[in-house]
Amino acid sequence: MNRDKKKKMSERSLSMFLFTIPATVLYCIFFIYPIIIGIMYSFTDWNGLSKDYEFIGFSNYITAFTNSRFQNAVKFNVKFTLLAVILVVGLSLILALIFNSNLCFKSLFRGIFFFPAVLGMLVVGLIFNEIFYRVVPVIGKALEIPILSSNILASKSTAIYGVLIVHVWMAVAMATVMLLAGLQSTPEELYEAAVLDGANRWQKFQYITMPFLLPVLSVVIILQVKSGLTVYDIIVALTNGGPGGATESLAMLIYNHGFKEVKFSYAIAEAMILTIVICAISFIQTSISNKKKVY
Repeated sequence: MNRDKKKKMSERSLSMFLFTIPATVLYCIFFIYPIIIGIMYSFTDWNGLSKDYEFIGFSNYITAFTNSRFQNAVKFNVKFTLLAVILVVGLSLILALIFNSNLCFKSLFRGIFFFPAVLGMLVVGLIFNEIFYRVVPVIGKALEIPILSSNILASKSTAIYGVLIVHVWMAVAMATVMLLAGLQSTPEELYEAAVLDGANRWQKFQYITMPFLLPVLSVVIILQVKSGLTVYDIIVALTNGGPGGATESLAMLIYNHGFKEVKFSYAIAEAMILTIVICAISFIQTSISNKKKVY
């Protein structure tokens, strides 16, 4: 009996292994291989078209760090990401707490707030572009509000906030749903015990809600950091990197260098830098949240 059982288990393991081969092969071809080739090309002077190229070491990386255009893009992404994380996490947490309470018509409100998540970013960008260009200035002039009397995307100092408004409007929807799911997974017995012990709302939120919400909150933060550092399509639809390069993000800079200026290896080096930064931030954030979450 034991031999038959071991034989069946080995046959099952072999079958499971064979089923993983196609997915593994495709993963290696379309993910692992391009990464390896990309790393190799980042140390060359390849322009993306020529068959000939030379290895130039870390020249592309050194040029990237010393290039003013790259530095401006980094500043834009850092500022944009910090503001996006603060606003998205804060607003989505407030909305999740509201929707998790005894609110009338909360199912209707959930559907309304989730609506932006199903729209395409380019579509939303084009719509808001018209709103910022035609609607907001009219309202601002009628109410005599100087800051709203002109197109927010037309100024170097305010264009980033126009992009940020659109990003937050879209990102809050999914983040709210994720946090709401985390709130609903918190055991009700703990709240009941806390009430019996005389805990107030803030104490329940601090010692019960937040520890159970940390894993989901960590995922939301990581996703927002990633989307902030790789923001591209909203900028294309709203400003295309303008005015005067004020909203040129790292992703747009990489695209422009690779496909418009034919500096393919240089663009790959910039992409590698961005990848390393995202991985490092995600690792640090995950490590910190794992130490504080409740098991």
